[in-house]
Amino acid sequence: MQFDREHLWHPYTSLVDPLPTYPVASASGVRLTLSDGRELIDGMASWWCAVHGYNVPELNAAARAQLDDMSHVMFGGLTHQPAVALGERLVRLTPDGLQRVFLADSGSVSVEVAMKMAVQYQYARGERGRTKFLTFRGGYHGDTTAPMSVCDPVTGMHQLFAGFLPEHYFLRRPPAGVGGTPDADYRREMEVFFRQHADRAAAFICEPVVQGAGGMHFYHPEFLRDLRALCDEHDVLLIFDEIATGFGRTGKLFAAEHADVCPDIMCLGKALTGGYLTLAATLCTDRVARTIGESDVKVLMHGPTFMGNPLACAVAVASIDLLLSSDWQAAVDRLHRGLTRHLRPAAQLATVKNVRTFGAIGVVETHRAVDVGKIQAFFVDQGVWVRPFGRLIYVMPPFVMPDEDLKKLADTIVTACAREEFFLGEAKFR
Repeated sequence: MQFDREHLWHPYTSLVDPLPTYPVASASGVRLTLSDGRELIDGMASWWCAVHGYNVPELNAAARAQLDDMSHVMFGGLTHQPAVALGERLVRLTPDGLQRVFLADSGSVSVEVAMKMAVQYQYARGERGRTKFLTFRGGYHGDTTAPMSVCDPVTGMHQLFAGFLPEHYFLRRPPAGVGGTPDADYRREMEVFFRQHADRAAAFICEPVVQGAGGMHFYHPEFLRDLRALCDEHDVLLIFDEIATGFGRTGKLFAAEHADVCPDIMCLGKALTGGYLTLAATLCTDRVARTIGESDVKVLMHGPTFMGNPLACAVAVASIDLLLSSDWQAAVDRLHRGLTRHLRPAAQLATVKNVRTFGAIGVVETHRAVDVGKIQAFFVDQGVWVRPFGRLIYVMPPFVMPDEDLKKLADTIVTACAREEFFLGEAKFR
């Protein structure tokens, strides 16, 4: 632990004054076992990817079987059955029209690929000036360079890179709320935004329905239909970043299904391998692929070393098959009902601004930023694992979480929100 503290850089943590880390000895089901024997109910699904929980027999078996054949082989000039099997499933399951599959290393890289794909598509059409991107404020698409440039420029964690990152065009985030009648004024605002900027844009990129790390913001699916129509009208590609929302998290297999919209390009990651290995995919329509392939450049200018890694692909196939063989929709609906019921008391607390749920996502938004170190120590003492950020205490549990564990998870969050010492700044909301 001393070496860890002095030498290992953890995500979004200072090396000079790092947040505490908790050593995990093993994980099984929905529980993490620390080296001191304490067990934690994992409300984060390891940053939203371990949808089946941990130490899953079917995924263990797939990994072991693939190891006996090969763990890796380059994808340049070679192919293998795990990649073919995964590609077949992704083409079959994603919205109709997405026919071509680029297998990448991580979610952020899949967004890099999508953005390069969009620019090359416009280049191939002779639109050499279409190198900008349109997007919503409040979005988050990853921590590598191109994705950072389309994250929220103010709240997206990357403000200090202004001047280094390319500058793109940001539309006010859609009004909150997934039900009711969409805001007509906002729809007109979208039209004006496209008229002003679309002639310089390669694509519009967004997280459909759920903006994740940019604020856990839920918006009306009808705006996706508006985006599809506006992109078609202005010859702009539509990119859906489904890295967080894919594979059932919102109650649909993919969030695009809430609007019955097919994007031109879709990014997948996180739950793709059930949290076992890093892997992502960028899918596109035949039109996008053919336009690039029939241009003077012909090839997509990207090729990661671990592209199509056989071990990751084999586990991804097993994870998808396991998901589809389960009643995952009933599981997500059960989690949604439980989170809605058990988090509801937090809405009455002075520290809390808003409580919202969607699919297997539960969010408590507070008036003040949380003291992450203090509140996380409390959570660990109570036997749960929750990783808040900013003013958001949220959970995205594994789909297999039992009701009693879900209740304990939510009840612990409500208890924490009632304690002033876990919040930074002066209490102004009493």
